[in-house]
Amino acid sequence: MAVSRPQVLAGLGSGVVVLSFASVIIRVTPAPSIVIAAGRMAVATLVLTPFFWARFPARRAEFKGVGLWPVLLSGVLLAVHFALWIESLNRTSVASSVVLVAMNPIFAAALSPLVLHERVSWRIGLAVVLGIIGAAVIAGPQLGSGAVTVGNLLALGGAACAAGYLMAGRRVRSRLSLLSYVYVVYGIAAVLLLVAMLSTGHSFIGHKWQVYLFIGLLGLGPQLIGHTTFNWALRYVPAPTVAMAVLGEPVGTTILAWLILRQAPTAYEAIGGAVICAGIYLAAADVPRLSEPAG
Repeated sequence: MAVSRPQVLAGLGSGVVVLSFASVIIRVTPAPSIVIAAGRMAVATLVLTPFFWARFPARRAEFKGVGLWPVLLSGVLLAVHFALWIESLNRTSVASSVVLVAMNPIFAAALSPLVLHERVSWRIGLAVVLGIIGAAVIAGPQLGSGAVTVGNLLALGGAACAAGYLMAGRRVRSRLSLLSYVYVVYGIAAVLLLVAMLSTGHSFIGHKWQVYLFIGLLGLGPQLIGHTTFNWALRYVPAPTVAMAVLGEPVGTTILAWLILRQAPTAYEAIGGAVICAGIYLAAADVPRLSEPAG
């Protein structure tokens, strides 16, 4: 099945738009970060469960000859990514957290040639540089605040885990259907986060109704639509290209805050957003017409 360049770009763009709602929803959810992370993944997994098990024999056959360690690693990295990033939102500003967690193209571009043996083109390299510059401009002086250093480090750790999650997915997505891959990965992440939640003395019981509403929205929107779209794209384009698309999230979050919360972007956000958009355009120009890999 041939997949056109506009289809890949439209898919990545829609994923970025939906993902841009995540940080705003998380910030207004009155619950511990580990509860939000575990709930988000549990909702996504539960929604996918009937679709996966309805054709289980065919799904099980897909995993024959596929190394399970990249799938397991992807689930573990996704769980750690959410645990670190969502906690960072409690310790630093939304702008700094979203910008720093979107630094995953640095890690993906640096490690992809070594781990996946995929060449990073000059367009992607320049796109990453522009994206990092733009992200740093958006965060501005907040990154230098000692009071939020821990939060910034947590967000950076989340970025490293996100890059690993994308690269692990790139390794096996050509041999697994989208549903089989995301169901197992999301399920692993959900179990790990639920164990972490219970081990820290937290529970899903006794929260305000808004908590359940917001967690449901996170699971259905940013997770099922946003992250699943990125995992779909991994079948057709390298991990650094998908990671570069995620850099559109700070721009999307800024625009949504302007439209919904009436918070006009600062000069830093406007300039940084323009630079990031230039980087994303370069990355988009690097996406050719591709055909679906066999298997």
